[in-house]
Amino acid sequence: MSTISGYFESLRGKSVAVIGMGVSNTPLIRMLLRAELKVTVCDKSSRERVEEQAAELESLGARLELGPDYLAKIHKFDVIFRTPGLSPNTSELQKAVERGSVLTSEMELFFQSCPCKIIGVTGSDGKTTTTTLISEFLKEAGHNVYLGGNIGRPLLPDVAGMVPEDIVVVELSSFQLMTMDRSPDIAVFTNLSPNHLDYHHTMEEYTAAKLNIFLHQSRTGRAVFNYDNDITRELSQQAKGEVVCFSRQISLEEKGVYLGPNYPNGQAIWLSNQQGRRLVLPLTDIQIPGVHNIENYMAAIAAVDGIVPDKCVQAVAQRFTGVEHRIELVRELDGVRYYNDSIGTSPTRTMACLDSFDQKLILIAGGYDKGVPFTRLGAEVVAKVKVLILTGDTAPTIRDAVESAEGYADSGLKLIETQDLAAAVAAAQAEAVSGDVVVLSPACAAFDRFKNFMERGRAFKQLVNDL
Repeated sequence: MSTISGYFESLRGKSVAVIGMGVSNTPLIRMLLRAELKVTVCDKSSRERVEEQAAELESLGARLELGPDYLAKIHKFDVIFRTPGLSPNTSELQKAVERGSVLTSEMELFFQSCPCKIIGVTGSDGKTTTTTLISEFLKEAGHNVYLGGNIGRPLLPDVAGMVPEDIVVVELSSFQLMTMDRSPDIAVFTNLSPNHLDYHHTMEEYTAAKLNIFLHQSRTGRAVFNYDNDITRELSQQAKGEVVCFSRQISLEEKGVYLGPNYPNGQAIWLSNQQGRRLVLPLTDIQIPGVHNIENYMAAIAAVDGIVPDKCVQAVAQRFTGVEHRIELVRELDGVRYYNDSIGTSPTRTMACLDSFDQKLILIAGGYDKGVPFTRLGAEVVAKVKVLILTGDTAPTIRDAVESAEGYADSGLKLIETQDLAAAVAAAQAEAVSGDVVVLSPACAAFDRFKNFMERGRAFKQLVNDL
């Protein structure tokens, strides 16, 4: 705690602004106020919307700048903690930095203060499941683990209780990584595909943000990459430390994690390193469906090699049934299975969901427009969906991509557009017959109608359970 206490002491006499009073920044605000620092909280929400929280922070000594002009005075502050949802390229922030303000974040402060090993996970898809698996492997092996970051839990308040023997497992979004100048000891890069282009505007900026997961490692660091993803395979050449790749398609028998035989029971995940090759996990042990989850296991196994015994990996696989909102079975009604895959916030993630089933699905899709193309998704929908139910802002765009896909005219695919999620669920029930699978996997973010994908997923589950 001496490091973070020293940091707070260095802020004494300086003006501090914290942008956003959301999940990640509220604990930071309280810590700054307890250190008796001069803190102004800037948030675009109206006073009426955040009255209770605003009153609490004011009672602790915070000043507030709320509403649409919340950034108007940001250039006057010495130190600015940004929320991950606000790009550092925002003109107001750029002007503040040009005038001498120091721009940082809760996650950057955590990396500066953390006294123990950090394992970080990023990627376009698979971050949360991979992060959770790593955490479960470590706990099974007896380690004291702190799990957090973009997965929904800020870790800065826990720094005081951490010791060097602990291990932190943190999920990192491109938003968080964008200004990071430190990398985790072990970095996992699950994959990379177009995503969040409403925020980053270009694929180049999105990729540059993700690079910070490993760019600042020393030669003692480890970086794990998806060999099957063209972009991450190429990026692996920039890593300074140990590189471990994983592949579902290629046998990395010299070094890496890959699929190999498990006679007579199909395949298993194998690992090869300087000590030789070994079978780590039979695929029959894995309880969660989908080839993308095999890749998530591979990434997690590569991360913990040498830290967690294989028997602990196997024990977790045999009991782990997945993370909420990720191809989560909600219920079976009249022979129809309903799955919640609200985490499907990109076309690639929804395509992975479609690949997880060996039959044509009834798919509910559509939501907030992140500026990502749906061309490839359109072709996948034609091949793997029997009824497509669209809702949300992107419904017309997804419909155009599907109708333009090769084979659509002869596919027999039925397209339905609905006003909201409730109408979409009702339409799915009306179309489904015994044996069908209904999946919510929107291929889009939830912000057009919901606060986030979790709220959307829980709304879907409530609607399905009410049928």
